[in-house]
Amino acid sequence: MLVNCAAYRNGSKLGDVAVDDIRRHVEMPDTFVWVALKDPTPEELDKMQAEFDLHQLAVEDAMHGHQRPKIDEYGDSLFVVLHVIHANGDEFKVGEVDVFVGRDYVLSVRRDVERGFTDVRARCEREPELLVHGPAYVLYALMDAIVDRYLPIVSALETEIEAIEDRIFSNHTTKANVEDLYTLKQRLMTVKHSAEPLLQETGKLFGGRVPQMCIPLQDYFRDICDHLVRLVQWIDALREMVTTAITVNLTLITLQENEVTKQLAAYAALVAVPTLIAGVYGMNFRHMPEISWIFGYPLALALMVGLDIWLFFRFRKANWL
Repeated sequence: MLVNCAAYRNGSKLGDVAVDDIRRHVEMPDTFVWVALKDPTPEELDKMQAEFDLHQLAVEDAMHGHQRPKIDEYGDSLFVVLHVIHANGDEFKVGEVDVFVGRDYVLSVRRDVERGFTDVRARCEREPELLVHGPAYVLYALMDAIVDRYLPIVSALETEIEAIEDRIFSNHTTKANVEDLYTLKQRLMTVKHSAEPLLQETGKLFGGRVPQMCIPLQDYFRDICDHLVRLVQWIDALREMVTTAITVNLTLITLQENEVTKQLAAYAALVAVPTLIAGVYGMNFRHMPEISWIFGYPLALALMVGLDIWLFFRFRKANWL
């Protein structure tokens, strides 16, 4: 589906254009066309390939989707794959944005991406002094917007981790905490799989042999790289927190089980001592000492109670009870 198609010259918008007029505007000096597609059909992609002379391999990648984040260079054009993450409760849905960038065109193709990029288009049109750099600045604005969308997702995950840690240290060390932490770890990995490859690829756009169209904007692409470095480091730190929280939770569960075991052992000892005394005097032998002693029964009871009281306070002093 065609979302938008507009022509720009020297940083200013000329207006929306029809698909059949794209070629005429592309051939104008200092003019480029920015086309946005959403879940396009193969026929629509073939039409764009004909209008912009897109590389066949890039078109095939965009048509099939499910590519890892990357930046491929085909002659004087670029093909960029970006991932967009949508949080739906405990589940993350990963969409894909494919961007074709040439000297006189930008074609963005988004699949399974609910939120569009009208804010990016508006930002570019508000900054004509930067939009004058043409398609390269549009690429920067799209990449910057997508990276910025990762930040609130990671921030929300950090808040969830802190909430689980509070539960752990509030004597709520349960199996559910471990399951929640593993779910958080999986979601962190989803974000990392979107951000880390892009970090590696963004280095192609500044320093060293940079595509000609990106040379004036190297500082801007370096800024995106800095954001990605901080983002990946943040994700790694949160993964360490999750691992530590899982270990602490399991350790506290073990300690709680040990406390229960000690209590059960203490109560068993309180029962075992009287049982031992009663067992000795319950044996049916004819000749036993004290068997006919008139004070034998009350003394045995007193001995049982006395030993249990002594054991009880000893266990309390040792924090077993």
